[in-house]
Amino acid sequence: MITIRNPETIYQAYGEIENGTFHGRWHFSFGEYYDPENTHFGTLRVFNDDTLSPGAVWPLHPHRDNEVVTYCAEGEFRHADERGKGGILKKGWVQHTTVGTGMWHSEINNLPDKPMRFIQMWFYPSKHGLVPSVEQKAVEKQERTNRFLPLVSNTDPGALRIVSDAAVYSCFLEAGKRVNHALAKGRGAYLYVIEGGPVEVNGNSVPALGAAKVTEERELSVGAKKDAELLLVDVLLI
Repeated sequence: MITIRNPETIYQAYGEIENGTFHGRWHFSFGEYYDPENTHFGTLRVFNDDTLSPGAVWPLHPHRDNEVVTYCAEGEFRHADERGKGGILKKGWVQHTTVGTGMWHSEINNLPDKPMRFIQMWFYPSKHGLVPSVEQKAVEKQERTNRFLPLVSNTDPGALRIVSDAAVYSCFLEAGKRVNHALAKGRGAYLYVIEGGPVEVNGNSVPALGAAKVTEERELSVGAKKDAELLLVDVLLI
């Protein structure tokens, strides 16, 4: 079964933050936003597409017992925590954070003259009370061109590990090309068109900023009508 989420059906948030503003597209219940039809998807509990104005900072704030994956979609993302640790992500790069016993962190637009867009995913952890940690991976565009490149996975060599039953893939799919992804029994997929497209998913059209929620399918076949940047999340359905 495939459910298409068109852009206009995804909640949009706006607000002022330190040194600027943010615009968010929040796919599941988050903060004061609650959608009983979209509280989570399997082990995926948050999928936020946020854009920060030039130089803007989401100030230090606490989290606990989350597995967090951050993907930079445009500009330069900078992460910092209360220990001063973090890192810079450029477009297509990824970071994984085990929040574990607790962490204060902030998200920062590292550029003073350009917006920064990042997609942050939270997952239910399979273990609790872990020591917080942060790691990241640089990814070149050619690595993800016309393939689902594993960014975060517990089975694929070279991917960042995660303490959750989940995997995250990225793909730059050229017009006229097609990629496939197999789904094991009991698993689902959440496919997001970050930019470009539209793309076709098992016969269903998904526009830019739209998503496909996939269950009870054994394989995804994704074709691009125009060049498209994609994120695919493969999760255990719970």
